[in-house]
Amino acid sequence: MSEHQPQQNQQNPSANPGPQTFVRGPERGKPVLVWVVLGVTVMFYIAQEVAKKVIGFDFPFVLLGKFNEEILKGQLWRLFTPVLLHGGLLHLFANMYALVMLGRSNETIQGHLRFFLLYILAAFGGNVFSFVLGKYPSLGASTAAFGLLAAEAVFIWQNKLFFGKQARNHLLNIGLILLLNLGIGLSAGGTIDNWGHLGGLIGGFFFAFLAGVKWDIVMVNGTPTIVDKREKRDIVLATLLVFAAFAAIAAIPFFK
Repeated sequence: MSEHQPQQNQQNPSANPGPQTFVRGPERGKPVLVWVVLGVTVMFYIAQEVAKKVIGFDFPFVLLGKFNEEILKGQLWRLFTPVLLHGGLLHLFANMYALVMLGRSNETIQGHLRFFLLYILAAFGGNVFSFVLGKYPSLGASTAAFGLLAAEAVFIWQNKLFFGKQARNHLLNIGLILLLNLGIGLSAGGTIDNWGHLGGLIGGFFFAFLAGVKWDIVMVNGTPTIVDKREKRDIVLATLLVFAAFAAIAAIPFFK
């Protein structure tokens, strides 16, 4: 999605134009990376299953999963790569369903770059929390899925004037989905990485809060148009801040 520069326009009309006023909607892109991420993740799952059949163990998980002792040895890629792996077909389906449902709208509105950064940073944040606060090996894209869920809520909240009365209903639905998933995690008897979910949620929230699309109505060629107020520097700054914050947290176990 292309970036606009609202401040270049000389007139900023009311955010509530009269019923006779035509307002051009925001530009929207087509979701592309969502399908790329889904395809890559499915291929990694196939590789996991093939490895089990051929060599008798899940080699991709051994190489890329979140194992605290291996991260402490310097294998820092394990703070990112667990997002590519899954522990079973149901686990894969649940996370890919969340990716499609949440990711398509996110990439359509936020653009390819912000969707990609959100997905990676949420996965990183989730794995960092799991590394620092959890004990057991873990894998899965639910860290990123919780980040997408948080970003959806932030987008609606920051643009609630454009959603009107629907904003409250959307936020309530997201809140219920979040509570349901957290409740399932807490009742699963330790088989679900709740720290990873929490880290992904926090990472997605702060990135979206600092860099997510924030609409305004400005005059473009004489027509009131909904545009994104964020600038590219906001995206860069948000990426650096969120990454630096989680990197600092991830460093804590190395100094114990």
